[in-house]
Amino acid sequence: MGKDYYKVLGISRDANEDQIKKAYRKMALKYHPDKNKSAGAEEKFKEIAEAYEVLSDPKKREIYDQYGEEGLKGGGGGGGGGGTGGPGSYTYTFHGDPNETFQRFFGTSNPFEAFSFMSNGGSQRMFFSSSAADPFGRQQHMQHMHPFGGFHSSGGRPGHDGFDPMEVDDDPFTGFGHMGGMGGGHGPTRMRKEVQDPPITHNLMVSLDEVYRGTTKKMKINRQVIGADGYARREDKVLEIQIKKGWKEGTKITFPKEGDQKPGHIPADIVFVLKDKLNPVFKRDGSNLIYTARLSLRDALVGCTVQVPTLDQGRTVPIHCQDIVKPTSKKIIRGEGLPLPKQPSQRGNIVVQFDIQFPNGLSPSTKDILRDCLPA
Repeated sequence: MGKDYYKVLGISRDANEDQIKKAYRKMALKYHPDKNKSAGAEEKFKEIAEAYEVLSDPKKREIYDQYGEEGLKGGGGGGGGGGTGGPGSYTYTFHGDPNETFQRFFGTSNPFEAFSFMSNGGSQRMFFSSSAADPFGRQQHMQHMHPFGGFHSSGGRPGHDGFDPMEVDDDPFTGFGHMGGMGGGHGPTRMRKEVQDPPITHNLMVSLDEVYRGTTKKMKINRQVIGADGYARREDKVLEIQIKKGWKEGTKITFPKEGDQKPGHIPADIVFVLKDKLNPVFKRDGSNLIYTARLSLRDALVGCTVQVPTLDQGRTVPIHCQDIVKPTSKKIIRGEGLPLPKQPSQRGNIVVQFDIQFPNGLSPSTKDILRDCLPA
């Protein structure tokens, strides 16, 4: 005789999808090892996960209803199949990890972290309630704490305060409803303030050309979301980033609350930090561009004209070097650098540095000429 998955979840054989989910939610929370330390709870937690995996899948449920557990798992006809040999070639094996099922359903391995309980030694007590479905799928009327320990409700039967403290025993959070159930004195409990997850930072590499002209970047992220059905799933989302002219390295672009969705948590902000790509021609210094011109010793001594490239493709700016160019010499070409971040209509400069190429050796006759021509 195989397992009766309907009995494990405490539902009838004609239960619909919502009833199956509700039963699993209640039973999984009740027997979760972090909450239930009784003997056999861990094995019960595993049975509940297996039952849900089968009954929540239409194909597995159909085969189970017809052939039972043995037929579902390839063990023969079973279930009154009349010797038909079960469901044919289909064979199901439970993956064996109830925590995996739990995490897929709730979007976290520990939904209990969403709540904390405190007491100030008073005589009041407070039960979890909401005017909408709570994080675990229950629908309740809004209830308000009464100064003498009771509740009044926006709905409920006459003569009843809208909430029976004894009803909490049937809830998967048994013992969490009020401080008395926690083993302490009576006192108010309150939901912990949600804490936002720390920001998730990514480097965003940009070229000098993109900073010069401005551009749009589209970045794809993968995150966990909680659907309307209460299930957690992964999804891709494209974030569009407008790179403005002249933005400096280190500029941060923040997308609030675009991180993983988890019960009891505010999703993390996604932060992109601008980083400059290496450029083969220029180095960046704020809004200025540094260009190094290579000169021979002859050109450095007798003078020359250097064509300095710009970020406008194909356009150069000539600079004339009539005086001797020393290794420490610099020339400034104004207004040819990057746009200023706060005034993009204005631009920084190109700073030209020089790399003087000295010869590896001189002939004796050249040395004699230099001795005669150059001052000591």
